[in-house]
Formats: sequence, structure tokens, C-alpha cells
Amino acid sequence: HVHLVMQCAPVGAPVFREADDHRLYLQHIGDLALEHRVAVHAYSLTPSQALLLLTPSTDDGIGRMQQALGRRFGAAYNRRHGRTGVLWEGRFRCALIDPALHLIDCIRFVESAPQREGMTAPSAEHFWSSLGHHLGQQPNPMVTEHPAFWALGNTPFDREAAYRRLFEQGLSAPLAQRIEHAARMGWALGSPAFVAA
Repeated sequence: HVHLVMQCAPVGAPVFREADDHRLYLQHIGDLALEHRVAVHAYSLTPSQALLLLTPSTDDGIGRMQQALGRRFGAAYNRRHGRTGVLWEGRFRCALIDPALHLIDCIRFVESAPQREGMTAPSAEHFWSSLGHHLGQQPNPMVTEHPAFWALGNTPFDREAAYRRLFEQGLSAPLAQRIEHAARMGWALGSPAFVAA
């Protein structure tokens, strides 16, 4: 099943401060996703949070991946910045996503995080997200396309153009709030039948 994973920094203590912080986190995500057989569909790193859209191939894949990420990235980060202690505000948060209804919405939610955080660079140029991959500007081997993304068009060009139109439309504020609330609360997001199941 598709999961939206959120890691939040404590208020006033951004985690991603330098390009090397971003690079190190993404390197570990790529390595650990392969190691734990977790598909990465989208990602975005802003100073205060990491958002990932993932599909594990095992029941404990995401948990094991996040645990290993905390050990590897956290230790390396603390050494580099001469600090101690945890980086994140508690355990990662996670929502189960109904791909038939919300996969594309969740990709847009993840990749528009820089806009929601008021970053001045246009999101299309935000290097620390998978947006460039989905727009056909920067292919990324770490990203695995979900069948719901493939349904946007018959060719890569068609899919990229369709996704660009959807991304530029933006998410409505109520939908973005529903997605974020589901992730923060650990709830399923989808049709009544999906949520019930």
C-alpha cells in the first residue's frame, strides 16, 4: 500500500540547513529504499520537514527503513554539526493512501511543500524534491512511478505535460489540509470502502 510519510523538525530548529544535509539524507533514502525494498514515488525536503510517498514490499519495510535512516543520517548529521540529540519531533508520521483517489494529489502535496513553506524559489526549480523528475526536467533513478502516475498518459511526454497542468492548478486548501491531517494523525485517506478495509 502507498504511504505518505512525514518527518517534522522541532519548531524553530530546522534540520536541512546546507546542501550537504539534503544530499546526505537523499543518499541514505536511496540506499535504504533499495535495502528494505521500498519504492519511492515522490519526495521533498524543506528546512523543517521531509515528505516521502512510499510503497513497501513488506509489512515492516517503511518502519525498518526509517529506523535505519534515523541511525545513519542522525549520527552523521550530529557529527557534521557538532551537536547531540534527536533531529525530529518524535517518531515519523504516516498515512495510508488510496492510490485510486489520492496518489496524484499526494505527489502534488509532497512536491508543493516548498511553496506551502513560503520558499522563494519556484517549486519547479526546487532541487531537493522529485518535482523535476515528474516534469521531465531531471530524471531520477530513485523514483519509481506508480501505475496511477502512468495512467496520466501513454508516453512520458504526455504524462509530464498532464502532471504539469495538475501541479500548476495547485491543491485546494481543504484537500491539502485533509492530506496533512491524515499524515499527522496516522489515518487512512481514501474512499469509505478503502478506509473501512
